[in-house]
Amino acid sequence: MDNIFTERLWRNVKYEEVYLKDYATVLEANEQIGKYFEFYNYERPHQSLQYKTPAEIYFERRKNIV
Repeated sequence: MDNIFTERLWRNVKYEEVYLKDYATVLEANEQIGKYFEFYNYERPHQSLQYKTPAEIYFERRKNIV
């Protein structure tokens, strides 16, 4: 089951970031993909999370544990 989520994540990375850019260097690719992950986790709402971000879900659950 975990593989489904991982496969979907990498599909999104490829189609929403990598295939749309023409990186000049590996360093630039690394920086831009890192920025995409920040966007993906903190800004991009996810339908499967009732249109919340992964960060919102994580911090809500963490707050309830403490």
